[in-house]
Amino acid sequence: MQYLFRVVTIFFVCFCTSFIFASELPNVVIIFIDDMGYGDIGPFGSKIPTPNLDRMATEGRLFTNFIVSSPVCSASRSALMTGCYHRRVGISGALGPNAPTGLHPNEETMAEIFKKKGYTTACYGKWHLGHHPEFLPTNQGFDDYFGLPYSNDMWPLHPDYAHLPPNADKRKRGFPDLHLIEGTTVQKEIVTGEIQKTLTTQYTERTVQFIEKNADKPFFLYLPHSMVHVPLFVSDKFAEKSGFGIFGDVVMEVDWSVGQILDTLRKLNLDKKTLVIFTADNGPWLSYGNHAGTAGELREGKGTGFEGGVREPTIAWFPGKIPAGTQCDQLVSTIDLLPTSAALIGASLTERKIDGKDIRPLLFGEPNAVSPHKAFPIYYNKKLLAVRDTRWKLVLPHQYRTMEGQKPGQDGTPGKYVQKQTPLALYDLQNDVGETTDVSAEHPEILKRLQIAADTIIADLGNGNQNGPGVRPAGVHKN
Repeated sequence: MQYLFRVVTIFFVCFCTSFIFASELPNVVIIFIDDMGYGDIGPFGSKIPTPNLDRMATEGRLFTNFIVSSPVCSASRSALMTGCYHRRVGISGALGPNAPTGLHPNEETMAEIFKKKGYTTACYGKWHLGHHPEFLPTNQGFDDYFGLPYSNDMWPLHPDYAHLPPNADKRKRGFPDLHLIEGTTVQKEIVTGEIQKTLTTQYTERTVQFIEKNADKPFFLYLPHSMVHVPLFVSDKFAEKSGFGIFGDVVMEVDWSVGQILDTLRKLNLDKKTLVIFTADNGPWLSYGNHAGTAGELREGKGTGFEGGVREPTIAWFPGKIPAGTQCDQLVSTIDLLPTSAALIGASLTERKIDGKDIRPLLFGEPNAVSPHKAFPIYYNKKLLAVRDTRWKLVLPHQYRTMEGQKPGQDGTPGKYVQKQTPLALYDLQNDVGETTDVSAEHPEILKRLQIAADTIIADLGNGNQNGPGVRPAGVHKN
């Protein structure tokens, strides 16, 4: 009887969801922050003023167990765009200005899914999936693009090279000049600090203009902010306003950006036909000290497989569709946004294997809905570090970086990580989200289940420099 009730409930939710969107296609907006920690915004415990995100949470749904595929920029973004583990699409780490690779044009992106249904698409912000023209957003399903091709610290003023004079040999300066790109054309040859101060505002203004221009037709908008990645820059309107230093000021400006978007949707009566997701690519870059965020009670940060590196503060907002003021504690991920979006708009998926799942039951608050992920792999620098489900996490033996016992960075200059070794461990994230106590001895059956899952994952995707049969190549630029 209980099984029959669940089947009927699932049918009812799916029927209602289909009925809701039968008459009009919903708009989708994804706001993607760079290097934001789990504890960096008000709804997740921060004291930095974030009134717009607070309101978004009150009117929407918090996802407290939302993770990314990898705790680093390019790998994480490739997973979001393709609905695949980043390892599957051949993207690892953070692609630099000299990288010949990018997201393979044969991969079907979120934007290309939306184009199937006649959507107008745009990307404003940091791309970081290949800077050569064939890899840029307008060749990956987006109608419009404006932003940085990679991280804003990949410029001659990187802390490792800033002590060199401006006329130093560029080959010794580490990074070339940073460009601002529109479409596939360089709009600004040299991005200066003054330009960086305006980026959050410029991305937001372009976003608002795009929404206004396309108010009468369905659209998909991807806003990957360059902030809160170091070096931190903030416009004059928010400088020294937060009471929490420049990092707090930058978070306040990002919050302002969210407010501009939500207010525009309300003004145009698009709020009840637009899904907005706020999340981030990985955890805080802890070596930067007072210029980095916080992972809250989570362990470690960016560049590690612990929860502080991969669990992100996430809010979903869709007035009248998503139950307001609610919370989901089930495991979901950025890789789920592509198949969920496809299901929302009735678009077919690629025949290529993807790893994301349709999470509409969790998104719309179906009673007793559970995570579709029974074994989610966390890779970093090509190495499988951990496998987890909603409650349990198997951490495999590996070396990791930490600031434990180290002097933190100050004012834009990073501190130095040390390397430590973690043994095989099983953590009960439901009762120990900080990953402090190994409970493998108390739960041998769970340990064995996740170890078998890890072996299955490695058989498919490989480990280290050894790829499995399920890995597809990244794109390679040909001169």
